[in-house]
Amino acid sequence: MRVLGIDCGSEITGYGVVEETAGELRCLEAACIRLSARESLSSRLERVFVQLARVIELHQPRVVAIEGVFYSVNAKSALKLGHVRGVAVLAAGRYGLEVAEYAPLTIKSAVVGYGRAEKQQVQKMVARLLHLETPPEPPDVADALAIAICHLHTAATLERQAAAAR
Repeated sequence: MRVLGIDCGSEITGYGVVEETAGELRCLEAACIRLSARESLSSRLERVFVQLARVIELHQPRVVAIEGVFYSVNAKSALKLGHVRGVAVLAAGRYGLEVAEYAPLTIKSAVVGYGRAEKQQVQKMVARLLHLETPPEPPDVADALAIAICHLHTAATLERQAAAAR
């Protein structure tokens, strides 16, 4: 299975494509889209859409996994994040892809084994699971890869449970 993980952010949106074959995880592409406050909102959102569409067309993932909605004290920040998140969901929908959402605690638990893990712990564990020489930078890229890994682990568990129920 191939999954595109996206860590939506109003300044940096990380993304990563992870494939699982015969129980081995492999990173096919991982990077980030840096957004400048000097650009218009429409230009920033278009750039996110175009880049994610390129990744989807190139790697043809089966699923897009993103972090679920969270609550923020700062309404303006939450609104900006919501715009980027909406564009990520739109990109997935444009290509007919399922969107899976995971809570931050679930993602960290699936990758590190501890839901309150620090960013550095996530980066190190993602590097270890994907056999990368160095931890992904910036942390947004590691988070995106962690989201994809979380989905792969979750999907495998659900498949085993369904098979056992038969």
